[in-house]
Amino acid sequence: MPYHRARENDSSVRIVPTTSSTPSTPPEFAAALETIRGVQSRSELVISEIPAPGQLAPWAVALAADVRPARHGIDSDLGTGRFILLYDPDEPEAWGGRFRIVCFAQAPLETDIGLDPFLADVAWSWLVDALDARHAKYTAASGTATKIISTGFGELARQGDGSQIELRASWTPLENDITAHVEGWGELLCMLAGLPPAGEGVSLLSTRRNPRG
Repeated sequence: MPYHRARENDSSVRIVPTTSSTPSTPPEFAAALETIRGVQSRSELVISEIPAPGQLAPWAVALAADVRPARHGIDSDLGTGRFILLYDPDEPEAWGGRFRIVCFAQAPLETDIGLDPFLADVAWSWLVDALDARHAKYTAASGTATKIISTGFGELARQGDGSQIELRASWTPLENDITAHVEGWGELLCMLAGLPPAGEGVSLLSTRRNPRG
């Protein structure tokens, strides 16, 4: 993929070409990249470009996000995520379009919150609500929400019990403007990390942080 990360202020994403071969980039995918360049994230979120997987589609771009505070190159103790935009002009049947978005969001929780039987449903509803609130147009959404409960033993016993929530999702955008999709993913990550929603009409679980280590 002929793109790399460029330095920008923490609340935006910028992608610039690394070679002169960009005319071979499909115009539709190039237009989508332009919209990603202009995404403005919440101030609590640091977004940057990372190498995209090369086996999923002919063209792809990948983003990583961490909820502040986080050191560069190290996943945040508050929440971390990945966002991948795939493009295949042959329109894979399973996608139902030329684009496909794959995303991941993870955040630690207090153990009692991790045991909440409705946590997975709430996490998925946050993603749907975040996309709908931004009027993102999409179809064929699917995903999994996983609650992980862990207990430390031996030298890790001092960590005690802990839990985390992981949400993996994919959907097919029905537009070349990917702004709303990136912003919705970022909003989901912030909410999983216990930050209040940016919009109205969304309830918030008492997701107290339980950093381990």
